[in-house]
Amino acid sequence: MGRYIIKRIGMAVVTIFAVATITFFVMNMVPGGPFMAEKAVSPQAQAALEAKFGLDKPLSEQYITYMKDLLHGDLGLSVKQRGRTVNQIIASKFPVSARVGGMAILLAVMTGVPLGSIAAYRRGKLADNIIIVFSTSGIAVPNFVTCTILMYIFSLKLGLLPTYGLTSWKHYVMPVAALALYPSSYIARLMRSSMLDVMGQDYMRTARAKGVSQMVSLFKHALRNAILPVVTYLGPLLAYTLTGSFIVEKIFTIPGLGSEFVGSITSRDYPLIMGTTIFLAALMVTMNVLVDIAYKLIDPRIKLK
Repeated sequence: MGRYIIKRIGMAVVTIFAVATITFFVMNMVPGGPFMAEKAVSPQAQAALEAKFGLDKPLSEQYITYMKDLLHGDLGLSVKQRGRTVNQIIASKFPVSARVGGMAILLAVMTGVPLGSIAAYRRGKLADNIIIVFSTSGIAVPNFVTCTILMYIFSLKLGLLPTYGLTSWKHYVMPVAALALYPSSYIARLMRSSMLDVMGQDYMRTARAKGVSQMVSLFKHALRNAILPVVTYLGPLLAYTLTGSFIVEKIFTIPGLGSEFVGSITSRDYPLIMGTTIFLAALMVTMNVLVDIAYKLIDPRIKLK
């Protein structure tokens, strides 16, 4: 186990390095610069700004300098948010996205796993058909459509929920529901197919032959093995949702990391683009490593090499 974890950490470092390198050079291949859109900026002032942030140096020198700073945990100064470092922006914005995303993940798992199990247990029945329709619709409908529908019904028509900000518990209802719809639907479909496969195994037939009720065998014996595909999906889902869905944050005006990332792209804030991309990659890789370790804890028969 220890050797496997060390190996995966090494692979994670290489992956993050590759993401940082590709992002750096692709970002700088796009024509223009962060100061070209500034109003009333003379060529002299623009040159001074570029010199301040090191953008006047050759690209290779910029890359080496950035990677050296990255090794020390320094993601640089934001070009647009003067006086603030990228580390400070991520530290202040990520908790907001993590709070909303964490609630959405919890809701998705608590909804998707039971629905998928019930659908498998009631295969071919009315409950199964209803759950299939729900999960298919949840996967097919984009986030922005879900947000629009929720806002139209609960804000415009009923006047029950606010549409922007996060100042009370009511502000969390629609963003969390919108973020949780797709993963809960996907988890329900994963759980249903996996549960159906497990229910056909020999040990399940043996349990039923010994007089164990189907409901007990389903949730006590089958669930532990059937949930493995869901655990696999939780790795990238955690990373994606904890950083916040960019569209959902923009629609509900949530001051999270997702909105900062979108804003950094439109304003060409190079350090913030790099910092948020590397942070998301590191979070994604870390979650995948934790999922692999969780595999071993859930099913001791799995050998990690």
